[in-house]
Amino acid sequence: MSKINLFSQIISKLDRSSFKSIVKERETDKHQKGYTSWTHLVSMLFCQFAKSQSVRDISNGLKSATGNLNHLGIQKAPSKSTISYQNKNRDWQLFKDYYFKLLSQLGQQMNVKQTKFRIKSKRFLFDWAKYKTHKGAVKMHTLLDYDGNLPAYVNITDGKTADNKGAYDVPLLANSVIVADRYYNDFSLLNVWDSNSVYFVVRHKENLNFRTVKENKLPDNRHQHVLIDEIIEFVGVKAKKNYPKKLRRVAIWDDKNKQVIELITNQLTWTANTISELYKSRWQIEIFFYAEPTVMQSNLRKSA
Repeated sequence: MSKINLFSQIISKLDRSSFKSIVKERETDKHQKGYTSWTHLVSMLFCQFAKSQSVRDISNGLKSATGNLNHLGIQKAPSKSTISYQNKNRDWQLFKDYYFKLLSQLGQQMNVKQTKFRIKSKRFLFDWAKYKTHKGAVKMHTLLDYDGNLPAYVNITDGKTADNKGAYDVPLLANSVIVADRYYNDFSLLNVWDSNSVYFVVRHKENLNFRTVKENKLPDNRHQHVLIDEIIEFVGVKAKKNYPKKLRRVAIWDDKNKQVIELITNQLTWTANTISELYKSRWQIEIFFYAEPTVMQSNLRKSA
């Protein structure tokens, strides 16, 4: 029963007035017979928190909490047939609208310590699920708000979809910058990002085949962890076809892990230190994902 009490505390944090206004606008309670939109929302949230495997589990679970239902804002536990029917027939846009309403409200309440940049616009994180070959699975590619650590976009694919392939369908903002690990060292994907006015900073693979076009002079007062700053182009036939433009390559020393990190970017004007600090920032957010790889999206001023 303590779990139900905890669940009711979570439900109490939801803005009922905002939900009611969306329900009124979309008329999702019109002609309803007891199973309101709010009861539907609570039922599906219960499904997630209780890890229910079926509509029967949802119905029986809520029935077992009869004395606590009033704390959840519902009158009686729904039957499994009612849940099934409304899952099929109620307008799902209601829950989408409420999600984004909550995102705008709760995102302002987060107090997360993040790396500070000279950044005007929103920053986002992009993560993906693991997949094991001996199990069936889906992957959830998630774009997260960097400031609030809350999901801004989710792309669900089958478990066999490669991480970089799932990134093609995630919408990105023009004049933003994507910071990614080797998983996204996909030249066709980088070309798509570049063609859509998206900057990227990506850790490249050790076997990258390139030619140095120009070496950028490292200033005397540079940050000493910056080892190389140069303009390159791919020499491999396939790589050059997939990404025909020139790129910038920056190598930095990671003193904590005692290794050299090599990055490629289509941003040619920011300082090499800004490039390195952007990449280092993604390490911090991995705590949120229990040390899984991430990608950060951010809008930066060109003066950075």
